Amino acid sequence: MGERMTDTALSARLSFLTEIDRLKGVLRASPVADGSRRENSGEHSWHVAMTALVLADHAGPDVRVERAVRMLLVHDIVEIDAGDVPIHLEVDAGAQAEKERAAADRLFGMLPDGQAGEMRALWEEFEAGESADARYARAVDRLQPLLLNLAAGGGSWIDYDVTLAQIDARVGARVARGLPDVWPEMRAMLAPWFEARGR
Repeated sequence: MGERMTDTALSARLSFLTEIDRLKGVLRASPVADGSRRENSGEHSWHVAMTALVLADHAGPDVRVERAVRMLLVHDIVEIDAGDVPIHLEVDAGAQAEKERAAADRLFGMLPDGQAGEMRALWEEFEAGESADARYARAVDRLQPLLLNLAAGGGSWIDYDVTLAQIDARVGARVARGLPDVWPEMRAMLAPWFEARGR
């Protein structure tokens, strides 16, 4: 009986791993750094996880960086069903949140109960953004597209006619909350691009 339960759990895990490969097909608004194409959500998940590791010495003293990395690897899985919504696109936030909750139910529900609950809890904690780990993870998640858009000569900022004031409000506040010593330097890097365009 125990062996059969283990086989069932393994089968569920392997099915989940196959299913989440679909994240590579979800295109995001941000380009890759060379501007040649749009980034996909699988690439984004890898890049934000690496960003969290590389910037670990900028995390607050209460941040468990390895746990934040786990959040970053999990947080966009719901985009398989719900899609990616660019931060500078006006959408019905309530309807999108409902789509994401339904996606979380289905996707994390593919896993055995204990693992499903653990991953769902990480996703919910990231979404709430209240713990030190989540604040750091969310800051990293907002920082990474800034780097890509800047490297690509504007990327989605051009597509959505974004202003520096919008960056400050929609992105900067979150980055500053989890990476307070990084945001001033990042903003100083961004400002000339926007100022040169009167944005």
